[in-house]
Amino acid sequence: MIRALILDFDGLIVDTETPALESWQRIYGEHGHELSLADWAGALGTNHGFDALVHLATLLDQVDPARAARLRAEEAVILARRQQLKTELSAGQAILPGVLGLLDRAAALGLPAAVASSSSRAWVDGWLERLGILHRFALTRTSDDVARTKPDPALFRSAAAGLGHPPAACLVFEDSPNGILAARAAGCPVVAVPGAVTARLQLPPADLVLPSLDAMPLDEILVRVGGVG
Repeated sequence: MIRALILDFDGLIVDTETPALESWQRIYGEHGHELSLADWAGALGTNHGFDALVHLATLLDQVDPARAARLRAEEAVILARRQQLKTELSAGQAILPGVLGLLDRAAALGLPAAVASSSSRAWVDGWLERLGILHRFALTRTSDDVARTKPDPALFRSAAAGLGHPPAACLVFEDSPNGILAARAAGCPVVAVPGAVTARLQLPPADLVLPSLDAMPLDEILVRVGGVG
């Protein structure tokens, strides 16, 4: 029986996944290369998967070793610029459809909600505060709280513990392959809600797959995954 909800952040509450990819694609383009979704997929939902800067330097090594060396030497500058690009591209993003309705219905049913994200606390809580919904969550768990992020189950286990319920009683909403794998490894039931980027990927099995958070009422979702207890 479901007693709480745990939501991912990037790509589920706000489409910050598209800016995350596009910011790196711009930097790759400036160096004469392309960043494919197939390569980027390993970075989705985690902070220790695919390393875009290392990958770009490897590509440059094949044609211009000296330029690759300069890229590595300027790592801090490039990472700072990429973060600035990501922030600028993300600025106009709004809460995705269905998020507020889901939170409203969860509150009406007495189901506390948490956020579990592989991003930093500054990023996640900062966004939730600006969107005016930080108070809607009982807690947030981020990369600052665990040794390993998704697909490691630590984030979901920590969120479940903070909510005071076993993972099996916490329904997870996720958009990324790494997030779905982490939820399942934690023992949580999971609803997959592919985002603008992850909709183009093959996702691991989930208990339920929805095209968006407003595609099905929470009450029906709960019936599909085991009800409320």
